[in-house]
Amino acid sequence: MTYCVGMVLDEGIIMAADTRTNAGVDAIATFPKLFTFENSGERVIMLATSGNLATSQRVISIIKQQIARNEEKTIYTCDSLFQVAELLGAILTATEKHYSEESPSSGVDFSSNILVAGQIKGQPPELYHIYPQGNFISTSRDTPFFQIGESKYGKPILDRIIRMDTPLNQAMKCALISFDSTMHSNLSVGMPIDMTIYKADSLAVKIERLGVNDPYFSKLAKAWGDGLHSLFEQLP
Repeated sequence: MTYCVGMVLDEGIIMAADTRTNAGVDAIATFPKLFTFENSGERVIMLATSGNLATSQRVISIIKQQIARNEEKTIYTCDSLFQVAELLGAILTATEKHYSEESPSSGVDFSSNILVAGQIKGQPPELYHIYPQGNFISTSRDTPFFQIGESKYGKPILDRIIRMDTPLNQAMKCALISFDSTMHSNLSVGMPIDMTIYKADSLAVKIERLGVNDPYFSKLAKAWGDGLHSLFEQLP
């Protein structure tokens, strides 16, 4: 399992994903699930994936191959992020069908979810949640964030804090606290955490990785835990 969160705010976009794939006493694997694509100051696209790892990796590989081959239809040639979501939905369902037909009796769940966010020059930043069936929904002013994977533990803080006018630095802290809450309750989510903080209209983005024992994350998590204990003691 994994946990990913994406937010589209007035100031820009936050995307974050953990990197843990298997959890157990002696079976922990790390794979990236957050990917970025830039095209010469014309567009920025960010993808976060959860679900079957083979499916997710094949989708990312196909995207990269389409770009490398200069195919007519790629995430760089779509006229809108809506069309990008349509293209990714088609690639996702084709990949799930490919694996299911190869192993019809395996009983393996080949489904995956994708968050795709970004901005095309001259258009506003957008975020879509693509479901395993290939259909998708977009954020709104009432719902400016999406989660995929192990989402229930980190949702309460997002519901209470995140609004469209939330500053990017505050949203970043909220996203990390959401991860801290999730990791406290579920061993299948863990460090490192990959994160992008994209400022609207900058058309440039890079992934920052917070490793195990990252000093800022540790300080933030401790302050949040101490604050909760202090507040609890003050309750009537």
